Amino acid sequence: MSEPALSVPPLPAIMLEPLVRAALLEDLGRAGDITSDAIVPADAHAVTALVARQKGVVAGLDLARLAFRLVDPRIEVMVERPDGSALEPGDLIATVAGPARGMLTAERVALNFLCHLSGIASATAAVVDAVRGHKARITCTRKTMPGLRGPQKYALRVGGGANHRFGLDDGILIKDNHIAVAGGIRPAVGRARAAIGHMVKIEVEVDTLAQLDEALDAGVDAVLLDNMTPAELAQAVRMVDGRAVTEASGRITLATAPAVAASGVDLISIGWLTHSAAVLDIGLDHQEREAAWAL
Repeated sequence: MSEPALSVPPLPAIMLEPLVRAALLEDLGRAGDITSDAIVPADAHAVTALVARQKGVVAGLDLARLAFRLVDPRIEVMVERPDGSALEPGDLIATVAGPARGMLTAERVALNFLCHLSGIASATAAVVDAVRGHKARITCTRKTMPGLRGPQKYALRVGGGANHRFGLDDGILIKDNHIAVAGGIRPAVGRARAAIGHMVKIEVEVDTLAQLDEALDAGVDAVLLDNMTPAELAQAVRMVDGRAVTEASGRITLATAPAVAASGVDLISIGWLTHSAAVLDIGLDHQEREAAWAL
């Protein structure tokens, strides 16, 4: 697995802090961390290491850092491998040093964000590698966890993918139910075009080549080719002939992505990259030199 070619700008802290605060408050409950408060002396200091236990790509370090610092601002996170770095088992990602109580209190929330987002970045990088040599870009969908859309889409970019629309308000995507209610593709596209500004693109989901022909006649900007075989996709690409952006979607896996990409489509959108990618196993390992809790 290779590292993504482009660096990805970090998300602003003002976007991340409410998410991390909510996660910490959920974990702290009504009485705080009664385990650490009872066991760990108030003046104890610790040094721990965030270590990769699997091969992958790291993402989410800013959220992990926020989790530690919101619990105790004296905790320092020294990053060795920033977001986007390729990982091998045993690689040191970052060193965490500071008051031991706060570190243990924040540990689970920090790891939840870091493992989840690194899982998305790692899965994305694997699919990006699988289609390398074709022009198709791997994109996400709106199938994200509530409240986590920004970080999840960020993690996909870290893995080398590209983002689809962020919400219902930044692009027109006319799907099968829209078409059914509107009475067809042409009236749906006509109403959409009359309602939007010149900066908004229109994409139509099609299931058949006949629908594709109708969408092209309506002058859409992009077509979502849903659940088509690689052979059908290749024929669709020939029909489009550069008149619109072509996007393949529908139960595409790591194994099937290369054949889909070989059809010549511009984009491959994959929902499971955000809604059900497996976490990347990352541990917070206590360093033996601090075993006495720095007492």
